[in-house]
Amino acid sequence: MNYNHDVASELIKQNIAKLLAALPDGVEVVAAAKTRTPEEVLEAVQAGIKIIGENYVKEAKEAHELVGRRAKWHFIGTLRKHNVRKTVLEIFDMIESVDSLEIAREIDRRCAQIGKIMPILIEVNSGREPQKSGTLPEDVERLVREISSLGNIQVMGLMTMGPRFGNPEDFRPYFTETRRIFEKIKGLKLPNVEMRYLSMGMTNSYKVALEEGANIIRIGTRIFGERD
Repeated sequence: MNYNHDVASELIKQNIAKLLAALPDGVEVVAAAKTRTPEEVLEAVQAGIKIIGENYVKEAKEAHELVGRRAKWHFIGTLRKHNVRKTVLEIFDMIESVDSLEIAREIDRRCAQIGKIMPILIEVNSGREPQKSGTLPEDVERLVREISSLGNIQVMGLMTMGPRFGNPEDFRPYFTETRRIFEKIKGLKLPNVEMRYLSMGMTNSYKVALEEGANIIRIGTRIFGERD
């Protein structure tokens, strides 16, 4: 093991210790592992991370081969219909980024084949940004109602993206709106819907997201350092 690797490993440990120590009770951290090596992912798990978030299927499979079930696995990227395969559904414990009935039906169909009920979050495009995926806020309730009839999916809450750069305060209204939708749907007590998780905020914005009710945060740079 070389010196640079030792330094990087120690930084990951220190970053995670500081992050976890400062979080309120009941908040779960998803380590956003986009572009990170399987070895880095394993180091994060060994340092106390319990959930790994992956954006890409190929990277997830490679990291899962090394880490296995020592952590839970959340899919946090844009999921295409052709990527909903048996191997993917066997790896992931939750899909945080469902934004259409088409994708939900494909997950449901594939899960039925392997006898699995997949917990999902509905991704909300709270900023109404055309370049981002997610369901528009005004369409979330309708989508949840449609998905609630599927037998191999359980809606567990909502997810929205925060800013990666810029002033996090500018995104507070979007977190607030997502929380409002979350609470409204929770109050409907729909069958097969358990509004337990509100996944909001990343390295630059998670503190604001926590103030607005997030109980899952997705952290990459603050854990692993800047990407090369």
